[in-house]
Amino acid sequence: MKVSVLGAAGGIGQPLALLLKNAMPAGSELALYDVNPMVPGVAADLSHIPTPVKVTGHGADQLEAAMADSDIVIIPAGVPRKPGMSRDDLFNVNAGIVKSLVETGAKVCPNACYGIITNPVNSTVPIAAEVLKKAGVYDKRKLFGITTLDVIRSNTFVAELKGLDPTSLDIPVIGGHSGNTILPLLSQIGIEFTQEEIESLTPRIQNAGTEVVEAKAGGGSATLSMADAGARFALVLLDALNGKESVICTYVEVENQPTRFLSLPVRLGKNGVEEILPAGTLSAYEQKLFDEMLPTLEGNIAKGVEFANS
Repeated sequence: MKVSVLGAAGGIGQPLALLLKNAMPAGSELALYDVNPMVPGVAADLSHIPTPVKVTGHGADQLEAAMADSDIVIIPAGVPRKPGMSRDDLFNVNAGIVKSLVETGAKVCPNACYGIITNPVNSTVPIAAEVLKKAGVYDKRKLFGITTLDVIRSNTFVAELKGLDPTSLDIPVIGGHSGNTILPLLSQIGIEFTQEEIESLTPRIQNAGTEVVEAKAGGGSATLSMADAGARFALVLLDALNGKESVICTYVEVENQPTRFLSLPVRLGKNGVEEILPAGTLSAYEQKLFDEMLPTLEGNIAKGVEFANS
């Protein structure tokens, strides 16, 4: 398998590439691309780690070579959030970056799976879909917004609160990947919470990114935890393409739902999305939050579609 990481010299890209180098199957190739001239050095650095994964580095004018015949393309490229910025503030810069990267991918790796990390994910995934559709190579089973960070944060915060092992938890998080569109389904994990605990945990999970942005005091946004989440998703997807199916929450194009894109539990297999699973029964509190976030999510999706087609 060949995995391309686009934006590989950045704050997310470097630790993401390190995690993949250490965990991808023997014989795989990890192709690193960035406009940052450091990227050949990042590739050289990683290539000294003794694992049976080939690493190649590709500079600003080598995007096609980096993406050619990739099985999976992971895109963390873009500008990070700073204090006071919402994910939507990033839109104009990051939307253009995702659009141009996916346009190249449509030509040189038309059958690839895409994992989008670049924020705002609620909008950048629809942009990628429209670009691939325009090129005649769109397969909705192969396009994902990586929302794994919301899941691992949920697992961590619940484990801290309840004195549990976080690795024993897998909390479903549905909706989107920003603010009030992030909806952890705490009612579905067989753990007793008071309403007060739920109403404290839910906004903490929704706003955890801002917690990191503020704690870094202008030095960036969530990079290490996002790299971990991105690697977890990429490795699950790699396994699935190799025949080992898994269920994971991710932001995909859906049918018979109130919005065109939604994060739901998805069964991954050899074709990418094999089945989109229902969210299950929501508590009254969760249903209220779900209904309230729909206009925001619909607006985010429309913004992405409009950008892609402008």
